[in-house]
Amino acid sequence: MKLYASLWDADDWATRGGRVKTDWSKAPFVAYYRNFVAKSDWEMQGLSARGKKLLSWVRKRCRIYYYCNDERHGRGSRHPPPPECKA
Repeated sequence: MKLYASLWDADDWATRGGRVKTDWSKAPFVAYYRNFVAKSDWEMQGLSARGKKLLSWVRKRCRIYYYCNDERHGRGSRHPPPPECKA
């Protein structure tokens, strides 16, 4: 399986309001998976207590931008939040 994606300059909204600049000298940005196996029962799985704690740690320390909390996509906005934000 192959997956293609595009990357656009989102310095004005996805990088702490433009405070964190993208280093375009590192382009092209490439990501790949090795030995990836997709399992169909992923929706039935949950995180263990340890997994939830680790996820919380990562969210607090590593996440720069979370589009579900973006005020420009809230109530009354012309850009409503995407469906995954309601989950």
